[in-house]
Amino acid sequence: MKKIIFKSLTVIALAGSLSACEDFLSQSSPSSLEGANIFGNYEYAVGTIANIYQEFGEQNYRARSIWYGYNTDVEFYNNSSQGDNKSDLATYNAGVGNDQMNTSTGTDLWAKIYAAIERANLAIEGLRENADLTDANMKQLLGEALTLRALHYVDLINMWGDVPARLTSLNTENMYSPREDRDIIYKQLIADLQEAQDLCAWPNELPATSTVERVNKAFVKGLLARVCLQAAGYAQRMDGQNRLSSDPELSKEVLYPIALQACREVMEQEGTYVALKSNFEDIFNNNGISGDAINAGSESLFEIGYSNSPARGRIMYTFGLKHNTADDITTMRKGSDVGPTPTLYFDYSVKDLRRDVTCCPFQWNKGVQEIQSPDKWSFGKLRYEWTNRLIVDGNDDGINKIYMRYADVVLMRAELENELNGPSAAAPYLEKIRNRAFATSDRNTEVTAYVNEAAQSKEAMFNAIVNERALEFAGELIRKADLIRWGLLKSKLDETKAKLNALANLTDYDEDHPYSQLSGHLYYKMSNFTYTRNGVASTIANAQLNFYGLNYGELNIDPEGYEEYTDSEGSASLWIKPNAFDDVTNYLYLNDPDVRQYWPIFNVNLNDNPNLKNYEWY
Repeated sequence: MKKIIFKSLTVIALAGSLSACEDFLSQSSPSSLEGANIFGNYEYAVGTIANIYQEFGEQNYRARSIWYGYNTDVEFYNNSSQGDNKSDLATYNAGVGNDQMNTSTGTDLWAKIYAAIERANLAIEGLRENADLTDANMKQLLGEALTLRALHYVDLINMWGDVPARLTSLNTENMYSPREDRDIIYKQLIADLQEAQDLCAWPNELPATSTVERVNKAFVKGLLARVCLQAAGYAQRMDGQNRLSSDPELSKEVLYPIALQACREVMEQEGTYVALKSNFEDIFNNNGISGDAINAGSESLFEIGYSNSPARGRIMYTFGLKHNTADDITTMRKGSDVGPTPTLYFDYSVKDLRRDVTCCPFQWNKGVQEIQSPDKWSFGKLRYEWTNRLIVDGNDDGINKIYMRYADVVLMRAELENELNGPSAAAPYLEKIRNRAFATSDRNTEVTAYVNEAAQSKEAMFNAIVNERALEFAGELIRKADLIRWGLLKSKLDETKAKLNALANLTDYDEDHPYSQLSGHLYYKMSNFTYTRNGVASTIANAQLNFYGLNYGELNIDPEGYEEYTDSEGSASLWIKPNAFDDVTNYLYLNDPDVRQYWPIFNVNLNDNPNLKNYEWY
């Protein structure tokens, strides 16, 4: 974590209340640890909350949790065709023996998440029994523990579906729990988050909520809305069917009003405790994910915080714009493991300001930008040149993982208003997000006319929101969970394959994707590249690519002032050609995504718990 200082870690460690995670099965209960002394004293109690956050930085959590969410209609693991255990996790082909996930007992991802849940359980029980919950600071700690437990259970469900429900500290009755119907867990999480939203402070209302690396009320309400939408949505169930819950308590009629109220309450605080950045690039350029600024009260609602020194976390390492060689910007030669699907760039309007922030057809090589093949795009939201630090060579980079932005709350509200009150009620919130995406001069057609057309029916508005969430959050790894809850996972992946085929052959997919208006040629010219680090501007001569041929209608051959892209042998060649996207098309998924929505429980975890079983289709 970048700036958080929890003062009581040493005291708590000496007390033995929360031991190393490999020993978490034998942890003692708060009552045997002089709970009144620990949980009745803020200086000590805050250390128990720090221990929950600490699990984010453990090796197999920070290195493996980021693997969930690959290969959607907007995100693609660029080595999916390798046929190894890494690619299997992305291509819906993971087996129980996957060597990326079968790490040492007690240190694997499943165990790390349950270790965090156990720490949260101990804190919840200890605080309820011993803390003065009339004190705002102690209330905040209990709200954090409840929310972090909910976060971890959401991640477990997203990765594995139905999982054991350990909602009390470990004992002989729950140590070897079998899978539990996720609906039971969802109902507890919703109740917990409803309680936590009244316990936690707004951003900057307490010292604890001055940073987005700790839970605040705006995030709790946003997470409550997200959980309600997922619980009321589609998912592959224990019986193998992809369906809605049959529990009436988890129906849209019950959960959507709860979610809508949560979103409304966050939006009522815009300008006071939350804000929508006026410039999309500013979310990432030295703010939030890519930078070192973690101050609460803006667009970022919660981030998984990683240490800068020593560096922890592999966010830039995995999703950042790659530098193939050491240069003045960074010495870390990594990034672009995951990039946008090639069709995503062309899903944006050519006037959409989010496009060139999100999608980059280039990487850095020998200190200059270099064109990549059209099936190896890079995400651009994370860039070494946008940080205030020179990130050095290694696997860990200290860059935070943003977990939720305020824009997510706004678009969730649009979705909920559309469902409950109709498209005209949803329109202002879709318009709010699109307004930022376009220059003022373009808003009549790209915003006003677009939103008015979407507001003609509930179905049209829903489809517009589905598309908007893709354009807004691509590369932030929330798309897969969205597609699952909408019941659109496979259909959207198949749509992407059809688009890839049309793009490769430069034939129109539909009126919004007129690929025939592309020539297949790519031209470029170089200009100076300037970046700012710690307030000091630096310029690299002739390092920045400027393109011609990527926008619809740019059909001129050999435009003046540009050079044509050449292949690896130096010969002029079409950049987009019939076989350009074969790897993406063939390896977007290897098994039916609607049947393989989740990873199997891996051998290391099956061996630890004799009551665990995989779904019958694994």
